[in-house]
Amino acid sequence: MILGRRLQDRRLGAGVSLGDAAKTLRMTPLSIRRLEKAEVPLKPLYVEKLLQTYGAHQQEIDEFITLAEQANEPGWWHAYRDVLPNWFTAYVSLETGAQMLRTYEPHYVTGLLQTYPYARGVLRGGFPNESEEDLERRVDLRTRRQGLLEKDDAPTLWVVMEEAVLHRVVADAEVMRGQIEHLLEVSELEHVSVDVVPFTAGAHVGACAPFTYFRFEEPELPDIVYSEILSGSMYLDQRSDVAAHLEAHNRMSLLTSSATSRALLNRMRKEYS
Repeated sequence: MILGRRLQDRRLGAGVSLGDAAKTLRMTPLSIRRLEKAEVPLKPLYVEKLLQTYGAHQQEIDEFITLAEQANEPGWWHAYRDVLPNWFTAYVSLETGAQMLRTYEPHYVTGLLQTYPYARGVLRGGFPNESEEDLERRVDLRTRRQGLLEKDDAPTLWVVMEEAVLHRVVADAEVMRGQIEHLLEVSELEHVSVDVVPFTAGAHVGACAPFTYFRFEEPELPDIVYSEILSGSMYLDQRSDVAAHLEAHNRMSLLTSSATSRALLNRMRKEYS
């Protein structure tokens, strides 16, 4: 995505239209737009011809080609492609590169904070016909993603969840108690915040589908919001859409506090004891 944005900036800086760039590669303007939006891989040959058209020096072209080759290399999650839906592959990639993640979860604990038994229960419910082998691979993928929070440059994670999440019994009481204890533990980390919106908050702006907001360190990347539905997902990068979700997250966070959230977590931990 970063290279696509840089390629677009180079074209605009050279005053080359989409149509003229397309003629260079004998393709349609839409194909050039897809290259710039990273909807298709950046083939080194295409990159070289386009940068030559834009008047780039050979050193810049060589550096760009090297970066394009690196960008086309599959991520670690590629090994799980047999159990990773195509529409979720982009999510894992964005998650890995984000500087900040803000999530809203009305149903379950967010994946990055799930314990192994809890994750297994959630995934078994979501994939009731899955073989044990494939189910274990899904759980393994989810737990491997959590290594992101243990890195030295770990992103900031701010979770807002509904109190209903704590009442939805996944597997059994022991699993729920372990999950809540894990939430209490990780919420002590400097880069992790866990807010629980109590039932007493009533109706609010965010009472809808779960979503995740991504912010990146690289200036070329826009803020992106991911929202999930039963059969797929949406990735939103229009400023109005992103701003609406960010405002909703801000408003929901004001419906609770750290003290209220910890009190709810501790109360529910006792109930599952």
